[in-house]
Amino acid sequence: MKITQLLPCRPYLLRAFYEWLLDNQLTPHLLVDITVDRVMVPIEFARNGQIVLNVAPHAVANLALDNDEVRFHASFGGIPRQVIVPIPALLAIYASENGAGMMFEPESASEQQALSVISSSDRSADTQAEAYEEDEQQLTPPRASQPLLRLVK
Repeated sequence: MKITQLLPCRPYLLRAFYEWLLDNQLTPHLLVDITVDRVMVPIEFARNGQIVLNVAPHAVANLALDNDEVRFHASFGGIPRQVIVPIPALLAIYASENGAGMMFEPESASEQQALSVISSSDRSADTQAEAYEEDEQQLTPPRASQPLLRLVK
């Protein structure tokens, strides 16, 4: 059985939404869970275990949206600080103006490991046929007993 390791999609979604928000002249903010290991943020600005960070280009310097972490320099209360947010600590990226963006599901310890895919060539023909039948059943909508449209005069 051949297993391929997939990279987590969260950093890719983060970068895509960040670019999309900027293209729409919106101000991107990150919602961060400060209880996750290796989070380095100004704790005094956190509430209920979370902190909101403005990551607009005018608010941060040296922004890096890497696959492992988000890293930048910013000023908090006039004090320059380095901020490091591991990707599992990201809860959301959104626009401060209208809330447009994306919430991320909290990652459990098992989900933090790389995702795996089993190659279809490694599955038996019977297993593939069963999977195909299940997919077909899920894609076929149930038939209604009576028409839903009515003629109105």
